[in-house]
Amino acid sequence: MVYRCDEVLLSHNKFNETKDQWEDISYHTLKGINFLETYGNFVKERCQIEMEYAKGLRRLVKSYQPKKKECEELKFSTVRSFRDTVNETADMAGQHEVISETLTAVVLNEIGSLVKELKEDRKKSLSEGSRVQQNLAHSLQQLEKAKKNYEKAFREAEKAHENFTKADADLHLSRAEVEKQRMNASIKSQQCEDSKNEYANQLQKTNRLQGEHYNTIMPGIFQSLQDLDEKRINNFKNLLKKSVEIERSVFPIINKCLDGIVSAADSIDEKQDSQVVIERYKSGFTPPGDIPFDDLSTPRQNGDMTPTVNTPSRQDTVKNTLSIAKAKKRGGLFGIFASNKEDFNDLPPNQRKKRIQQRIDDVTTKLHQETAARDGLLKMKEVYEGNPSLGDPMSITGQLTDSCQKIEKLRADLQRYQSLLEDVDTLGTGGATSGGPSTPNSLARHHSNVMSPHHNGGASPRSSVTSHRTSLSDESLSRSSHSPESGIGLSHNSLPGSDTYDQPDGPDDDNAEFYDAEPLPIIGTCRAMYAFEGTSEGSMSMAEGEELSIIELDQGDGWTRVRRVGEFEEGFVPTSYIEMNLYNNC
Repeated sequence: MVYRCDEVLLSHNKFNETKDQWEDISYHTLKGINFLETYGNFVKERCQIEMEYAKGLRRLVKSYQPKKKECEELKFSTVRSFRDTVNETADMAGQHEVISETLTAVVLNEIGSLVKELKEDRKKSLSEGSRVQQNLAHSLQQLEKAKKNYEKAFREAEKAHENFTKADADLHLSRAEVEKQRMNASIKSQQCEDSKNEYANQLQKTNRLQGEHYNTIMPGIFQSLQDLDEKRINNFKNLLKKSVEIERSVFPIINKCLDGIVSAADSIDEKQDSQVVIERYKSGFTPPGDIPFDDLSTPRQNGDMTPTVNTPSRQDTVKNTLSIAKAKKRGGLFGIFASNKEDFNDLPPNQRKKRIQQRIDDVTTKLHQETAARDGLLKMKEVYEGNPSLGDPMSITGQLTDSCQKIEKLRADLQRYQSLLEDVDTLGTGGATSGGPSTPNSLARHHSNVMSPHHNGGASPRSSVTSHRTSLSDESLSRSSHSPESGIGLSHNSLPGSDTYDQPDGPDDDNAEFYDAEPLPIIGTCRAMYAFEGTSEGSMSMAEGEELSIIELDQGDGWTRVRRVGEFEEGFVPTSYIEMNLYNNC
């Protein structure tokens, strides 16, 4: 017998006791399913906590990510280490999201399916048990009714027989009355016999049903409830293990994140950070020399004593030296002719040099981009002129004019910053307020001066940005800009690289441009996926599978500038024909 224990012991004899145990077992199975649902709610809230924790970590990471204006601070190893720590924290947040998502997808779904299945099975078993118990109860009621009918018929038959015996012994009664009592006794006796048979049949039927109920039907129903409860318990055990395995599976990644934080901490170099501070804030001022001794007793040539001269002290000398670098130039009425703030005259020499060099790099980058955009417009214009069905050349005239004006302004800014940088280098090598050896930038500018128009007989100048353009030269721009089809009315000096660009009057002209002869740096490599025949001006042929060096990226015109490996040949190739591999710093 199932559930054979002290608390639940099925009785074969008392239906009411059996019914009580049935209700207890039914309630127990309901509590088991409710317990499983409680565990499901626990897992659900755990998933919400994990997701909220991950969101909190991501908000934390976002608020502490270095901003663009703080990229300069990445030179310090401590800042880089903290950045790596923040990134590793973001990865750990992702692992908590994995825990939440996996628990929801695996454990919660399985709990929902299991609860639904257990409820359906329990409902079937309870329904079957209720039906069987109702059948047995109805059979017992019929048996009780048949028994009462038999008892009533038996008492009436006995009474009728007694009446017949009395009537038969009474000599005063007529024969007809005696016969009447005899017939009544006979009828009651027959009714008693019928009730007895009906009671016997119902008893036999009830005993058979009761035997099946207690020995076969109810044990089977109890067994199904027991199997249901054991299934719930076993699945609960497996769900606990699955939850642990899901969380344990992310531990290796979290450990890697923690190892990454430790590696970031080990990468901190206090000496290197101190050197960065020194390089960032060193002023470049020359320390003041010794203060000479002023001998007041030295007589003049006419015999008088030399008048007292206010010799500046060492502190005043240093103060004045700093004041020279920090004081802003004043000139003109109400400061109208004051110097531009972009001259950085208020900074020490070294800091001023760094800021100017940074501006030169920014202007050079913009000039590269604008020149590439201009070249793309020129190529599009040539295509339209060669095939008018593709478009109207006049439609890009305004864009081309604006691009040329921007290039001219950027070249002027680049020349101005280069002149400022040259002044700083000159001051550093021969000036009174700065000392030290000349820098590589000053040597590069000296080399540029050798190649300036004043030293090559007035040749057409080429800036450092456009000196390596092989696709479309400034001369071709000038010719295209003055062609009848272009419709662009540019002045002779609108493009510094054109043939008609106004040359400086002499070597002493302060507006002369200096140009850098250094080639463009290599920013990556590429492999030709298809062969290409460079027939147009500025393009370069390449064979399928050939390896080339990238020196300028596609600016939106569909062309990439490359250099043949080991050679100085440069040109443009279609971007869609190559497979690029850029360096990490690009």
